[in-house]
Amino acid sequence: MKIAVVGTGYVGLVTGTCFSEMGVHVTCIDIDKKKIDALRQGTIPIYEPGLETLVHKNMKSGRLRFSTSLEEVINEVNIIFSAVGTPPDEDGSADLKYVLEVAHTIGRHINQYVLVVTKSTVPVGTASKVKAVIEEELRQRGVEVPFDVASNPEFLKEGNAVKDFMSPDRVVVGVESERARKLMARLYKPFMIMSDRLIFTDIPSAEMIKYAANSMLATRISFMNDIANLCELVGADVNMVRKGIGSDTRIGKKFLYAGCGYGGSCFPKDVKALIKTADEHGYSMRVLQAVEEVNADQKLVLFRKIVNHYGGDERNLQGKTVAIWGLAFKPETDDMREAPSLVLIDLLLRAGATVKVYDPVAMQECKRRIGDAVTYASDMYEAARGADALMLVTEWKEFRMPHVETLLGAMKGRLILDGRNILDGEELRLAGFEYHCIGK
Repeated sequence: MKIAVVGTGYVGLVTGTCFSEMGVHVTCIDIDKKKIDALRQGTIPIYEPGLETLVHKNMKSGRLRFSTSLEEVINEVNIIFSAVGTPPDEDGSADLKYVLEVAHTIGRHINQYVLVVTKSTVPVGTASKVKAVIEEELRQRGVEVPFDVASNPEFLKEGNAVKDFMSPDRVVVGVESERARKLMARLYKPFMIMSDRLIFTDIPSAEMIKYAANSMLATRISFMNDIANLCELVGADVNMVRKGIGSDTRIGKKFLYAGCGYGGSCFPKDVKALIKTADEHGYSMRVLQAVEEVNADQKLVLFRKIVNHYGGDERNLQGKTVAIWGLAFKPETDDMREAPSLVLIDLLLRAGATVKVYDPVAMQECKRRIGDAVTYASDMYEAARGADALMLVTEWKEFRMPHVETLLGAMKGRLILDGRNILDGEELRLAGFEYHCIGK
């Protein structure tokens, strides 16, 4: 089988590479010539554990190649995956410009049957728009070429994407013809050897499943952050609350960790897009509106804590040095989109503080975003050197058990603010630190 994947961002590159690992001949396409040239040289534009090895392996085998032209392969492939970006518009809706550009290209150049699959996260009804664009291009050409559209949303966790793709807990495919269903079943058959987790639905349901899944996870996070804030006021411990409610099988244990807010490329964008979709249909997503509000407020929690420590006036931060451990929105990625660290850095700098930062992989991404506004440290202890306060923002494993004596020797002050509740507060307090976390 031969397929094309349009878009070599996070989703497209992982999708194309993993399909090639299963024996499919894949051409990954992007209009960014510099990116394609770099990929042809084996340079991976994102940090994702295991991906670089698979890209090199399958390029060498000839099953994975990269191109800037969909037209060159369009009549050689069985399936075209559209994995281009759908950035949020100013009103929060998903911008479908790139998705529809792909549809126009397909309509202008197909001469034989092809299945067009939307892999990008898109609002309900997008497949119908893609189909209409292709049909209009064929009409203008005065030709009739059979094609199908389908929706195959991705459920990849950054930092675990390769494993998620190769061993999925479910694969959702929305189709409207038996031909499309059989083709997608054939494509995913190698992934279903141990257990059939392939779920076929109608196309609107498949499109909705993706948004609903991410919105549910975001809801759980904001709910626990709301509970954590109340725990602090009433004297409860959110970690004990989490264990107590998580043991209920109807609730489960995942995504119940309080923290300093969620970020990334998916949750913020998808929650906004689902709210906008509802608005367009005359309905108000009241729960998700609250989820957004809670998350935006939660990103301010650590800043409020440090201001309170210095007398409740942010002007007292003038001249203070604050160390930040963790820049990426989550561990095992260099992605800083909507990251809480960016909010904290901005607030601290505005208050006149000096900010020193360290992250195992996101330092270059931070430099790309904010330049030399902060001081970049070579390791976690260098970041803490001379700091009046330390904020832990991303729960990288190497931050979980810091060497307390080294930290004592490095820091000028003794304030530690744990935004992910991963440090041993008792140990730090016994060593002389003032330790604060979330929800306790």
